[in-house]
Amino acid sequence: MAGLAALFASPALPFPSTSTSSSSSSCSCRFRPAVACAPRHPPASRRVMRRFDEVEGASKKRRGVIGGGGGGSLASSTRKDKGLAADFKESQVADFEDLEEDKFLNAVVKVYCTHIRPDYGLPWQKQRQHSSTGSAFMIGDGKLLTNAHCVEHDTQVKVKRRGDDKKYVAKVLARGTECDLALLSIENEEFWRGTEPLQLGRLPCLQDSVTVVGYPLGGDTISVTKGVVSRIEVTPYAHGTSDLLGVQIDAAINAGNSGGPAFNEQGECIGVAFQVFRSDEAENIGYVIPTTVVSHFLNDYRKNGKYTGFPCLGVLLQKLENPALRESLKVPSSEGILVRRVEPTAPASSVLRKGDVITSFDGISVGCEGTVPFRSTERIAFRYLTSQKYAGDVAQLGIIREGNFMKVQTILHPRKHLVPFNVEGGQPSYLIVAGLVFTPLTEPFIEEECEDTLGLKLLAKARYSLSTFEGEQIVIVSQVLSSEVNIGYEHMGNQQVMKLNGTLIKNIHHLAHLVDTCQDKFLTFEFEDDFLVVLDREEAVAASSDIQKEHAIPSVRSSDLSEPYVDTNHEVQNQGEDFGDSPVTNFELGVDCMLWA
Repeated sequence: MAGLAALFASPALPFPSTSTSSSSSSCSCRFRPAVACAPRHPPASRRVMRRFDEVEGASKKRRGVIGGGGGGSLASSTRKDKGLAADFKESQVADFEDLEEDKFLNAVVKVYCTHIRPDYGLPWQKQRQHSSTGSAFMIGDGKLLTNAHCVEHDTQVKVKRRGDDKKYVAKVLARGTECDLALLSIENEEFWRGTEPLQLGRLPCLQDSVTVVGYPLGGDTISVTKGVVSRIEVTPYAHGTSDLLGVQIDAAINAGNSGGPAFNEQGECIGVAFQVFRSDEAENIGYVIPTTVVSHFLNDYRKNGKYTGFPCLGVLLQKLENPALRESLKVPSSEGILVRRVEPTAPASSVLRKGDVITSFDGISVGCEGTVPFRSTERIAFRYLTSQKYAGDVAQLGIIREGNFMKVQTILHPRKHLVPFNVEGGQPSYLIVAGLVFTPLTEPFIEEECEDTLGLKLLAKARYSLSTFEGEQIVIVSQVLSSEVNIGYEHMGNQQVMKLNGTLIKNIHHLAHLVDTCQDKFLTFEFEDDFLVVLDREEAVAASSDIQKEHAIPSVRSSDLSEPYVDTNHEVQNQGEDFGDSPVTNFELGVDCMLWA
């Protein structure tokens, strides 16, 4: 999986990174986006994907995704070094002349986005803004389609048509982080005058010709590159760290191509360019989001008025290739995959258990390698079937349990990670008590703070622990703002708080509620490894306003914590012992025979 890089937009202005953490240094990830927009970076173990989403010549660290400046999509410069410049250049010019008169080129627009990324170390403020460029295309009904990473943390989005010198303000209607897609709308009727939307085509076949159109770095005019479909399979998505169907092509894709369409020979859109594979051992490996995923995203938006996500079973599966393993489980034929772990919050936890063998999904047989039939003569990963469902859909599973065959039904929902990969609303929650800054542990925080400063125990929880109930969070103290009231605790940082006055903490909203309703003389915080912090409650409240003023903090808590707290009535397990045997995502798994679905 190492080597996938999302295609982030290329930054339009050379603003340097404003992050002061050590994580701002560049890394050598391989999967990169082809746009110039603000990056989100993966932890060290996930540095396999990269996006072209930063300022040219600079790189930012993300959850395994890095934005690196890229040149235009003129792949002839690469071929020239190999003595193939003449042939490649001639074919490119011929292809461009063939396409020049086609109206579908006019449906592709350039996207200009200004981003302001949250500062997860100082959650009450944001980082310095920067700009990027990418591509998008018209799909009808006054809407444009682009990549989610092109408009991540946006404050303003503008688009410009081919051959026009005027930019139009666009509104982001929906973002699909998992599938790296975003829907834009433009209300100005002048923008749509004389335009024709693109038509979504079928899923291509191997060796089909494909043409990628967009606005990569290296020029202001539209760029066209051509190649063929080289592979179709379930692929890791760099931006959303999810596994969905992807189309691999050998056409040149560069920074700024993100969000641009890919066409077949009939001029139909067969997908959206979004990431490339960077490796010393491979060349010209680009990826396109196929129309099946695009249609799922659009139908989800039409059906619910928002993006709800791609559902899953929430189970860790093991392949059953070994005959002795199948015999011990009383599986009569070479089919089925073994359930090794079930998420406690997944609906499937009420019908599946460890040791079950899933033999079919909605009547479709599942092979012992975890694959299912795909088209006429192909097979594809089991995850493909669950990704065709929508949130709330019901699936029928055929299972073998202790040698007995049975059928069960379960509802499918998107996964809820204990340590989320994205922050809902774009701004992290925080609570400041006597200078102690509490915030939930998230992947963006880990990426920004650098894994080395978090400690192995906290990282192990992030990588191996599952939520035991809806809304559970790992709440940590990210730093201590020095004051007389917190003398002796100034050097704390990145430690999980377990209890307040003996009550186990469910999430940061629960912590805020406990602080607000406390009537005891002391606030007694218990941290992992039995570290204790005791504060005089009245002194802590009195000192908060002075600390807030001294550090120019607008509020001692984020706005979401001002809402009334609703108790879930779920019992909290001792999180210090809540470690699983396997990582919680496919990005962490070190063996090919295991996967989450």
